[in-house]
Amino acid sequence: MSAGDLFTTTSLFSLAGVAGIALTAYTGAKTLLPQNATSKDRFIFVWLAFDALIHFLYEGSFLYYSTFGRQVNLSEGPLPEMWKEYAKADFRWGFSEPTVVSLEILTVLGAGPLCCYILKQLVSNDPARHYWIVVLSTAELYGGWMTFCPEWLTGSPNLNTSNALHLWVYLVFMNLIWVFIPIWLMIDSYSHIAKAVRAQVPTKTKSA
Repeated sequence: MSAGDLFTTTSLFSLAGVAGIALTAYTGAKTLLPQNATSKDRFIFVWLAFDALIHFLYEGSFLYYSTFGRQVNLSEGPLPEMWKEYAKADFRWGFSEPTVVSLEILTVLGAGPLCCYILKQLVSNDPARHYWIVVLSTAELYGGWMTFCPEWLTGSPNLNTSNALHLWVYLVFMNLIWVFIPIWLMIDSYSHIAKAVRAQVPTKTKSA
């Protein structure tokens, strides 16, 4: 396999777009968060902004090209070409597979706006954000599970792991970050919620 087969112009375009989204999210954190924001809150802001932009721009484009009779493999333009590239790793993203499209409807219309709402709470330092972070993270994990579990149970007929870029970048890295980071966010927010709830419980005293 030649280098050109492994890494194409479309690959470069797609990954450069992801890097641009990450830079935009980082700039948003630098601009919108107060100077005294913790490094953890800055990281969470960058992740949520990155998450929202990926949902709206990338997955939103997939949704557009995969509904009302359209499908990625029959569409033309930079964004369809990007999804055709990803569909080389997971064929379902090329022909409007119903389960994938259904999950993306929830992701784009549900998770994307929820990310923005949590970002607003983060900027205002509203502790209620921790509840919504748990909701969002649970949804992200469920979406990932329902995307890949049915495929694994049927022997992964739509996954192509013969190309290192497709396997380790497209399938592994670009999906596992939506596993590990949501799990970490859930653990962190649980600690805040549990601490607040326990603080409301009166301390028991021994009877005389």
